Amino acid sequence: MKTIEQKNIETVTAFIEAFANQNELDDTDQFFSSQIGEAFPDKHYAVEEVIAQGEKVIARIFMTGTHKGTFAGNLPTGNSVKATQFREFRLVDGQIVEHRGWFDTATLLPQMKAN
Repeated sequence: MKTIEQKNIETVTAFIEAFANQNELDDTDQFFSSQIGEAFPDKHYAVEEVIAQGEKVIARIFMTGTHKGTFAGNLPTGNSVKATQFREFRLVDGQIVEHRGWFDTATLLPQMKAN
C-alpha cells in the first residue's frame, strides 16, 4: 500500500508533466515570471528531485531552453540556458489545493549574456 507521501508525489509529478509545456509552470512569485514564456518559447521542464512530508511536496525542476526573446531587459542572444525552479505544493485528499514557485534568476541571467 502506498503512503500519503508516495501518492502526493505521484499527483505532483503528473501535474508537472501534464502542464509543463502549457505555460502553467511559468507563473511564479517573481517579478519576471510573465516574461519566461516569451523569452524561452522552446522551454522544457524536467523534474530533478521531489521531497514529500505529509500534505507538502517540494519539487526541484530544471528548465532548459533557448533565449529567443527579451528577458529582464536582456535582448535575445540565442544562448541555451538551464535554470532551476522550485515548486511547493499542498495537497488535501490527493488534490493540489495550493502551489507556489520560485525561479532561480541568479543563475539564469549570466547564461543569457552575449558571447
